Amino acid sequence: MITVTHRRYVPYSHAHYGGNLVDGAYVLGLFGDVATEVCIRMDGDEGLFASYQDIQFRAPVRAGDVIEISATVVEVGNRSRRIEFEARVVCRAKPHHSESAAEVLDPPIVATTATGTVVVPPKP
Repeated sequence: MITVTHRRYVPYSHAHYGGNLVDGAYVLGLFGDVATEVCIRMDGDEGLFASYQDIQFRAPVRAGDVIEISATVVEVGNRSRRIEFEARVVCRAKPHHSESAAEVLDPPIVATTATGTVVVPPKP
C-alpha cells in the first residue's frame, strides 16, 4: 500500500473562532489534497473524492500550528481506493511567551482522523 504525507503551516487568516480555532472543514480540505496526490501516484489521475465513512475531530487545530496530514491506502478496488487519514499537530504557537514563539510537540497531537473513498477513471 501507499502512504502520502503533507505538512502545512496554518496561517492566522484561517482562524474562524475564538482562541484562534480553525474550523474542521480546513482539515478536510487538506485530506482532499493528500488524497489527490495518492491518486496521482497510484493511478496517474487526480481522482474524485466519493465519500467519508468516518470523521473524528479529536483535538483543536489553531492558527499558528504546523500540521502533518497523512493518507494511507488500506483497500484497493477496481476504481475505488479506501484511505485512512490522520492530521497531527506537530508544532504549536506560544503567543503567551511572545508573538513569534512556538514549540515542537513531542509527541504530536492527533487532531482529526477519517476514512474516505476516492474513485479513479477505469484503466484504458
